[in-house]
Amino acid sequence: MTSIGTGYDLSVSTYSPDGRLFQVEYANKAVEAAGVAIGLRCSDGVVLGVERLLHSKLLVKGANRRIASLDEHIGIASAGLLADGKHLSRRGREEAASFRENYNSPVSVQILADRISAYLQAYTCYGSVRPFGLSSIIGGVDKTGPRLFCIEPSGVYYGYRAVASGKGKALAKTELEKVVNKALEAGQEGGITCREAIDEVARIIYLVHDDNKDKDFELEMTWICEESGNKHAPVPEDLLKAAEEKAKAALEEGMEED
Repeated sequence: MTSIGTGYDLSVSTYSPDGRLFQVEYANKAVEAAGVAIGLRCSDGVVLGVERLLHSKLLVKGANRRIASLDEHIGIASAGLLADGKHLSRRGREEAASFRENYNSPVSVQILADRISAYLQAYTCYGSVRPFGLSSIIGGVDKTGPRLFCIEPSGVYYGYRAVASGKGKALAKTELEKVVNKALEAGQEGGITCREAIDEVARIIYLVHDDNKDKDFELEMTWICEESGNKHAPVPEDLLKAAEEKAKAALEEGMEED
């Protein structure tokens, strides 16, 4: 069986002889080239964080955000093509508004993730369109508690305690597993708190950032928890700065040990 897309990557609706959709695999490559995005489900909420790479020193600080709100209680962090992320965020807001209008109640995180995943999957079925070059992490707090999902370019989605996507996701996932396992060993079934998660997410993003290859970056982070009124909001500036300082100190300490 061939392992390259010769002749079988001209349309997203064409399978290769070994059952692969090469256009979807190419979309995953676009995700892997983007800055890392992390989601962490906590005992009292959800924390989302992204590494927003600065492609030019002329960019305005805080521009081109990669985290957006889908509803008051749900946020989305994207790794991949920025324009695709903005389009999907708009679609997610439309779905959330439609659910609220039809059922007179806020949409649950899982239902919204399911609707968005169905939208992504439709773009893998027709030759006239291309898959989204995007992996999306959706987190929020609803009547069932904190929820976290990740949707892949193929349209498949899974629920997670913690998840990472984008460049450096392998190292990020390893670090997230350590955080989750440490919480479980300490008897914290629901995970660490959101305040603790802010420090952990910042540390992991600084750890996976490659100073030799990658451009400068800005740390973007949001949360949904009791402190934010169970609404999706940016992490307060003082907490974010403190987390960045701790992350830089931990990185320097690690370099000295090496």
